[in-house]
Amino acid sequence: MKLQDILNTIPVLQVLGPLHKELSSLCFDSRQVGQGALFVAVKGVHTDGHLFIEKAISLGSEVILLQELPTEINPAITYIQVADSAKALGIAASNFYGNPSHDLKLVGVTGTNGKTTVATLLYQLFTALGYQVGLLSTVENKIGTDVIPATHTTPDPIQLNALLQQMVQAGCDYCFMEVSSHAVVQERIAGLHFVGGLFTNITHDHLDFHKTFDSYIKAKKQFFDQLGKSAFALTNVDDRNGAVMLQNTAAHKKTYGLTHLANFKAKVIESHFYGMLLAVDDHEVWVKLVGGFNAYNLLAVYGTAILLEQETDKVLTALSTITGAEGRFETVRAQTGVVGIIDYAHTPDAVDNVLKTIAGLRQQGQQIITVLGCGGDRDTTKRPEMAAVAVALSDRVILTSDNPRTEDPAQIIADMQAGVSVSQTRKVLSIADRKEAIRTAYQLANANDIILVAGKGHEKYQEINGVRHHFDDREVLELTFEEK
Repeated sequence: MKLQDILNTIPVLQVLGPLHKELSSLCFDSRQVGQGALFVAVKGVHTDGHLFIEKAISLGSEVILLQELPTEINPAITYIQVADSAKALGIAASNFYGNPSHDLKLVGVTGTNGKTTVATLLYQLFTALGYQVGLLSTVENKIGTDVIPATHTTPDPIQLNALLQQMVQAGCDYCFMEVSSHAVVQERIAGLHFVGGLFTNITHDHLDFHKTFDSYIKAKKQFFDQLGKSAFALTNVDDRNGAVMLQNTAAHKKTYGLTHLANFKAKVIESHFYGMLLAVDDHEVWVKLVGGFNAYNLLAVYGTAILLEQETDKVLTALSTITGAEGRFETVRAQTGVVGIIDYAHTPDAVDNVLKTIAGLRQQGQQIITVLGCGGDRDTTKRPEMAAVAVALSDRVILTSDNPRTEDPAQIIADMQAGVSVSQTRKVLSIADRKEAIRTAYQLANANDIILVAGKGHEKYQEINGVRHHFDDREVLELTFEEK
């Protein structure tokens, strides 16, 4: 591909060297550089790509896109200086893969909780409506029915545009993707064309990265600020920061909610462990998902479908058939009648939502036993808050490991214990071994009690000191139920 075509619409400060060059690949990782590659030097969180420019040149790159010129200029190399090489990488990747986001209807979903469920439900809904659909999510990426494992909530710009190009080639009409706050700040979505953006909610999370809650809000808002005039911006009006997302967007502003006046409204009429009856814009529909948080998720999906000009009756019929994302309020039943629930809840608000949903569904005399862990090398301030919520809304709580990563599990549990008052310690156990914690929860349970295993959801591993060991909450819970 011609270098000029890759640079299309990128604001270039200066060029040293010829522009008339053919390029075979695009890289920001010097280890992947080969002959004919354009190397983009990006200043990342952990390292600076400018440190690897000479390595990239030694491996065959003759074109370097960068922010800071080296002290010694190689006359055989073309240097392209830009103000923001991360943003330039996104635009270059889009150009390199033929701007695939322009050839399908791309909708981004952002927020703290619900992103995966909403994106997955949209994928299921539009598939049920007869379309070829792509999905980019925390759990998995899909191109039609083909599954591609996901490594990040939002892939890097090169992976992202390569996947979008494959979707276009496979005939996809739509793509629904999670847009993380990290991806927005790191310009991973630069150069993409969105027909719509959807906001679920915003609560305490990722302060290890964003440092302040205000910065976290601004990161989410930045996504909506970048939407074009022809796009729609759909926000949860019941969230106190929902209106903030719409303040500076040029997109068509739309809202959804259960309590406030909104363009799309819903109400929970009946709720059970196996589903609920909703009134959506005065239409009743039985759905297979449970809980007020899922009422919001389903309403967001419904609103998005209507804004994408789908027929109301067909949308509601399809909504009644879809099941949601893996590891989100998944239920497992033991022969003793004990109900096990696996959920990805890993923020104070998510734990609060899932436990309040369970409390609203339980029968008199049923205990709620919660198994809860917090991830290592992540926001430490939410640990005591999560524990405090779990203890307040459960009859028994077992604090355990999640993905400790490089931290000592005992220290993580100690951080969580700081949220437990002296009067509540009697109903709290601490068991670092997650498998043993789940087994203990079942040993404590009486017939028909409810066990919530929170934090990991769909994950099939436990990360300890850089090594991922196989671990599946659902698998452990099912085996435990068979043992007793």
